[in-house]
Amino acid sequence: MIASNYKHSSIVLSGFALAALATSAMAQQVSRERDIVDLRLGQRVLVDDGSCPAGQIKEISGARMTATGVLRVQKCIPRLGPKKR
Repeated sequence: MIASNYKHSSIVLSGFALAALATSAMAQQVSRERDIVDLRLGQRVLVDDGSCPAGQIKEISGARMTATGVLRVQKCIPRLGPKKR
């Protein structure tokens, strides 16, 4: 019975991992940060403005709610696939 629960749990966790990868693959991409108008909580937008090192792209995400709106967090992440124009 324990082995069956472990197998079921690993299948569920694998599904969550695949969903997370699919979410980042479907992220919106813009060329300038000012093109991001309404960033929602949890939303991720890729910004290809050349501010990150070679092979990386800037990711802006809606981190948490504040009194003035959604707090933006930016970081450089590895670029997946060829550069888009």
